[in-house]
Amino acid sequence: MLSAETTARAEGDAPRTIRLHADDNVAIVVNAFGLPAGTVFPDGLTLREFVPQGHKVALADIPEGGHVRRYGEVVGIALRFIPEGSWVEESCVETPIAPALDALEKATRVPAALPPLDGYTFEGFRNPDGSVGTKNILAISTSVQCVTGTLDVAVKRIREELLPRFPNVDDVIGLTHAYGCGVAINAPEAGIPIRTLQSLARNPNFGGEVMVVGLGCEKLVSERLVPAGKGAAEDSVVRLQDERHEGFGSMIESIMAMAEARLAVLDQRRRETCPASELVVGLQCGGSDAFSGVTANPSLGFAADLLVRCGATVLFSEVTEVRDAIHLLTPRAATPEVADALIREMAWYDAYLEKGGADRRANPSPGNKKGGLNNIVEKALGSVAKSGTSAIAGVLSPGERVREKGLIFAATPASDFVCGTLQLASGITVQVFSTGRGTPYGLAQAPVIKVATRTELSQRWSDLIDLDAGRIATGQSTIEEMGWELFHLILDVASGRKRPWSDRWGLYNDLTLFNPAPIT
Repeated sequence: MLSAETTARAEGDAPRTIRLHADDNVAIVVNAFGLPAGTVFPDGLTLREFVPQGHKVALADIPEGGHVRRYGEVVGIALRFIPEGSWVEESCVETPIAPALDALEKATRVPAALPPLDGYTFEGFRNPDGSVGTKNILAISTSVQCVTGTLDVAVKRIREELLPRFPNVDDVIGLTHAYGCGVAINAPEAGIPIRTLQSLARNPNFGGEVMVVGLGCEKLVSERLVPAGKGAAEDSVVRLQDERHEGFGSMIESIMAMAEARLAVLDQRRRETCPASELVVGLQCGGSDAFSGVTANPSLGFAADLLVRCGATVLFSEVTEVRDAIHLLTPRAATPEVADALIREMAWYDAYLEKGGADRRANPSPGNKKGGLNNIVEKALGSVAKSGTSAIAGVLSPGERVREKGLIFAATPASDFVCGTLQLASGITVQVFSTGRGTPYGLAQAPVIKVATRTELSQRWSDLIDLDAGRIATGQSTIEEMGWELFHLILDVASGRKRPWSDRWGLYNDLTLFNPAPIT
């Protein structure tokens, strides 16, 4: 939380820093474009050198081998003496060792349930299975990459020739990917991409109208993507190699005929008033900077707490951006079993990275570092702020569908595109995405609300950013106020009353499967 001292300084162009915890011996520079050497702060701190915006300045002398503290946690080990007023940049800090997984507290500090929030609703599409969508989309699954080009042609024609006849359907999209053949289909970890594709087809925004386009000779047979209970799989699958097809035109006509039947069903869907408890909201960050854990992510965390109080489901993710803060999360697990599941996912990913000759330190991007994040420890501590303060009610392995209400950890890689794909598979119907450096990321399958960590980014990307959390850093808003604003925006977007910029522009990223299994 921002201190009263920080808020008092947040007027005009006076030099400003943010110190997050009383134990911190560094603070970040708030002023846009940084501050020059010789800058004197109201408390007497004097900069010895230029410090860019978002980067850390030493508040006291830090000896060689001493701890660099931010968030009240050790975020680095000083590789050399760092005098007070110096820029604490990447080259002078070593990454600390990750918390040991065999010595973590489990469900020892379970947060008490916050008072319920009643009466909040949104206008959603209720499905036969009881789930509620925020969009009305015909999604066409594919069992192999080979059919992608054909489906692209079919989707273009469906949009032009069929969709105008079904005005209540938002769009038709292909769930295309680079999987399905040339892979070790029976390898143990092949379950992850297969489960992801199976779960994607059942996202609530698709209304339960599953259809699959396959080739016919692939390892991932099309029938495996048709949910149980959907009747004969043959009624939901178009195989391009079937002998009934006489040329390319016949293939396209078959896809269009199956799509038309499903569009007729989806066109009957109407928005209806649903309790906020039916929402499934995914939280993600990308293009992070040092403000992510100060402004945007705490706002997401506050909104997450409000959603949980409404009885909704909230997913946070990104294993490598949780790993170094896992000691803060396992005590919050609702039960020891949930804590064990968190540890299981951390251990699996540790082994996965080790097998690839990498570790968690490979995570920060050059842009993250330019934005003031020295290493993955600092990044993780800011990332977990998205989780708010609620008890962690459950854990999902990659590609699993969500089962519980409340705050859920959905294990995913930190890659924006892979994380987004896996959260869609888990069942999110809205995503909130925080960014400090900026990204035009978007999903066709669910609306994405983009939250900026800095006002400068929000102003420069005014037609890409939906909410400016940078107002917290300048003292114009509080985390609580921003959290409530985001909460109401989520309800408006879920209801179709407001469209995020990614939907207005049609800015959508491809689905990207997580496949840790061998490719043959």
